[in-house]
Amino acid sequence: MTEPKLPARVFARAAQDAETAKGQVSTPQTRDPSYKLAFQDMDFLLREDLRPVRFQLELLKPELVFQEANIGSTFVFYGSARIPEPSKAQALLAQAKDDQARRIAESLVAKSKYYDVARELARLVSLCPHDENDMRQFVVCSGGGPSIMEAANRGAADVGAESIGLNIVLPHEQAPNPYVTPSLSLQFHYFALRKMHFLLHARALAAFPGGFGTFDELFELLTLIQTGKIKPIPVLLFGREFWNRVINFEALVEEGVVSARDLGIFTFVETAEEAWEVVKRFYREHPDSDA
Repeated sequence: MTEPKLPARVFARAAQDAETAKGQVSTPQTRDPSYKLAFQDMDFLLREDLRPVRFQLELLKPELVFQEANIGSTFVFYGSARIPEPSKAQALLAQAKDDQARRIAESLVAKSKYYDVARELARLVSLCPHDENDMRQFVVCSGGGPSIMEAANRGAADVGAESIGLNIVLPHEQAPNPYVTPSLSLQFHYFALRKMHFLLHARALAAFPGGFGTFDELFELLTLIQTGKIKPIPVLLFGREFWNRVINFEALVEEGVVSARDLGIFTFVETAEEAWEVVKRFYREHPDSDA
């Protein structure tokens, strides 16, 4: 006697019922918003008291996208949205109309080299082979925007690799840079969930010169490592001169608000090759780390 073949499911799928609901007859009852399926009712989903559900959705959707894309780990790039590639930086300098604008443009020209450095680093890490389970490691992940973020996604594209862009809705119009892989381009409402996804799969992080956003994201990571909430990962600060000018790390130690060993959480680097060697050495010395 052959074993009976049991159905995989007995309830209709949500998508099927959603389609059926479209064809329902129109009556005062069916036209009222209360009759909408909960997951199709945008007014309901956007209610203030549905915030916990929206948190769950923004946590779950990217995780499922990454799982389906076989992404085992990421290499995260932080950096300013205002540092252009060298040719565009020179154009800004040429357009400067007063001394202040010229000084700012000259500073951006000096830092524009990091666009090329970020692009080269992204090329290097994107050549990392799949692991024994066919999971992709050190997938480039940026904020999806312009400048340093664009350079990271562009570097991955240079070698035919996919890369992630984690955008966020902002009051001023923006769009993902054209080098982000479309199927890995995600948009967030909540900063907290976006920052969580930057770090959940991060096994190395490169921080280039940047402003408030870069500081916010970088110092959150440094705090997580300092407090032992996450295991150490390679944290690369590009541009010792910039970082030591805008943050007096030694003064924090002298003031007693951080310990001297906390300054070992990060490493100053200048070139893509130097940074990649730091990461490879870290994982040779910590073979039990998840990467």
